[in-house]
Amino acid sequence: MLLAIDAGNTNIVFAVFQGRQKKGQWRISTDSRRTADEYAVWLINLMAMKGLRPIDVSHAILSSVVPAATFNLVRLCSDHFGCEPMRVGDPEVELGIRNLLTNPKEAGADRLVNALSAAASYPSPLIVLDIGTGTTFDIVNADGNYAGGVIAPGPNLALDALHRVAAQLPKVEIVRPETVIGKGTIGAMQSGMFWGYTSMIEGLLTRIKAELSPTGDPAVTVVTTGGLGGVFAAATDMIDHVDSELTLRGLQLVFERNRAR
Repeated sequence: MLLAIDAGNTNIVFAVFQGRQKKGQWRISTDSRRTADEYAVWLINLMAMKGLRPIDVSHAILSSVVPAATFNLVRLCSDHFGCEPMRVGDPEVELGIRNLLTNPKEAGADRLVNALSAAASYPSPLIVLDIGTGTTFDIVNADGNYAGGVIAPGPNLALDALHRVAAQLPKVEIVRPETVIGKGTIGAMQSGMFWGYTSMIEGLLTRIKAELSPTGDPAVTVVTTGGLGGVFAAATDMIDHVDSELTLRGLQLVFERNRAR
């Protein structure tokens, strides 16, 4: 079986695959101080609840945008699962998608994996909208190549910053308000976050589509993922698909392609 690890800025997601079938998935907050042994105690116990044992895992793949956490995740694989993980971003790991950035090394592993996964599942050209710690728009052109993107702060990050620097503004939950005009401070903040981000998403999608496919032919497919993808997708008709499994499925695909080489 394959252990897939997606280490993001807010959460680390672990999944076990048997072929293309996912046998279990677990999530923990990202903490670069957490040791390999601490990961193991937590993960192995959760795996046992699904009838999975460390000995069942024969391979691992890791995508990490948190360098400080990467060392202990690699140690987790080697010390507790007996395998060295394939690491997205290593020169010998082929993704099967051409990176057209001026400096290809600038593309985060998660963004490339999402682009690859989306290109394998949906028609190109594509926009992959990932709403998490950051809000990223990643572009796959009509030829199936990674063509660049847009990066903005995520809604929760912006909300935390507003709460920290404005003494009288409370910390609020991101929800969809019934009205755009808030009747109080909390309602006004929730509207600013939810409808403000919805408007940003719609505006950027409109502009990206105009550059990517000026005539509208071929049509541009929009896929969203990330913790808040589904929340914002419900408020706009510009998102075609919500796919919470995009990154994990991409990791499984990267492993499959490289193992067959």
